[in-house]
Formats: sequence, C-alpha cells, structure tokens
Amino acid sequence: MASSKDYLKYVLDLLRNLDSITYKKMMGEYLLYKDGILFGGIYDDRFLIKITKSNNNLPLEIPYENAKKMYLVDTENPSEIEVLVNNVVNDLVN
Repeated sequence: MASSKDYLKYVLDLLRNLDSITYKKMMGEYLLYKDGILFGGIYDDRFLIKITKSNNNLPLEIPYENAKKMYLVDTENPSEIEVLVNNVVNDLVN
C-alpha cells in the first residue's frame, strides 16, 4: 500500500520545528531528509526513522518486505520529534 499525500502533509507538519527538511517520492512512499541526509521515511502511512545509537528505545517496524528494520516514531509532539531527528542526523554524520 502506498502512503498518502495527506499523511505526508501530517508528518511534515510534525517536522515543522526543523529547518532544511525535504522529501523524495519513491515507489509510492516518501524518503525524508534533513540537510540532505536521509534519516527516515514514510512507509504505508507510518513515520519511520533509521536506527542509531540515540534512538534505541522506540518500537521496531519493517518498512517493506526484505528491508532493514527501522524505528516507528510514536509521538505527535513536534518538540520531541525535533530532538529525535536532530539526534539521528548527528549520529549518521558522526
């Protein structure tokens, strides 16, 4: 099942506290970037982020068949999401 444009808008609203957020549509899903760094995506209307050392307490999900597991963002608090995404991006860069 492809993700909806409405869910993309919802996630982008959750990411409103962050600068330089972009997305790319790929095969019916959306890849999410901050400052050009891929940190997560929207898969089957689920907001998932990459596993890094700073987010090891979130529920695991599989974005699609045969994919690596990712963490499900289970908060709707933009401030919490801001910290989470910044930590993940910092982990990926360092």
